[in-house]
Amino acid sequence: MGMIGGGKDAFIGAIHRHAANLDGTIELVCGALSINPEIAMDSAQSLFLPAERSYLTYQDMLEKESDLPASHRMDFVTIVTPNFAHFAPAMLALEKGFHVVIEKPITFTADEAKKLKKKVEETGLLLLLTHTYSGYPMVKQARQMIQGGELGKIRKIWVEYPQGWLSQLTEREGNAQAAWRTDPKRSGKSGCMGDIGTHAAHLAEYVSGLKITELCAHLSTMVDGRALDDDGNVLLKFEGGASGVLMASQVAAGEENALKIRLYGEKGGVEWAQQEPNTLVVKWLEKPTQIYRAGTGYKNILSSYATHNSRTPGGHPEGYLEAFGNLYRNFALTLAARIDGTNPSPEALDYPSVDEGIRGMAFIDNVVKSHLSEQKWTAFEV
Repeated sequence: MGMIGGGKDAFIGAIHRHAANLDGTIELVCGALSINPEIAMDSAQSLFLPAERSYLTYQDMLEKESDLPASHRMDFVTIVTPNFAHFAPAMLALEKGFHVVIEKPITFTADEAKKLKKKVEETGLLLLLTHTYSGYPMVKQARQMIQGGELGKIRKIWVEYPQGWLSQLTEREGNAQAAWRTDPKRSGKSGCMGDIGTHAAHLAEYVSGLKITELCAHLSTMVDGRALDDDGNVLLKFEGGASGVLMASQVAAGEENALKIRLYGEKGGVEWAQQEPNTLVVKWLEKPTQIYRAGTGYKNILSSYATHNSRTPGGHPEGYLEAFGNLYRNFALTLAARIDGTNPSPEALDYPSVDEGIRGMAFIDNVVKSHLSEQKWTAFEV
């Protein structure tokens, strides 16, 4: 793979590199790692990239990589830049014939996301959108149980994502991660909902298998002087009549990364929390609560999707990096099958792509629209 962004001054680039490297099947071979030439070269050197494949701009990288023999050029590019700098490199990569991995939200605007989808369809190339939390084994287990009808028709969905790291105006105190996420010119029209609310919405749709059809949103900016929302609440309506509640906040002082989802059907419910990711709590209407654990090898209980994405024996914790790694592995398995002319397994094909990206951008637009509207319900328009 090649990488755009993600130099030594960035957070998420290292996460992507660790995740991609977990299985030893992906090698970082080139990069345009920063818009700052000194940081770009220093970062490339620290990662032992050859000088001739350490680039100062993504345009130069994509042009020169595409000129290399097929056996030598990169197979795909990972884009780990801030939101406003996703679309242009992704489009150029597709035009040059490279598969794409991209951070969420997929683009800066919904219109850009739709153009990207059109290009993906035109080229037939693969795109992975890194909605990390869908990579956890017990998240996939919950999804498979619901798809298999074990809980009956889904009636209620609660999803919450509280963080506390933006409880103060740190964007004006040298916090680079806070600075771009709270800047409308770099982050987009929403702060908290665009950053973590999209994760919560994707998780709700992914696990339930149901699409949001209507919503009623209220956004808040709790920290004086901040340009974008840092807190929000959304009422949701889903296909099939299910109702839901989504809460996202980055001013929940003392919270770390407390993403949690609960879904309830006619026969029972499931509960999963990102800070205890190996556990899925299964609650039944007419029998005792059960606790499912990743890596245990329960025969005839855990789905193939859960076991496919489990890496260690029971009791050996798997977390954020492993979930990220599962997305990369499934993408790599699908790409390898494409290269070899074989068919990937259904488990390997289970990763977020451009359609999820479009729905994420639509979620942001519809939440902001609902917040500004005097109407109670806003139809979810894509």
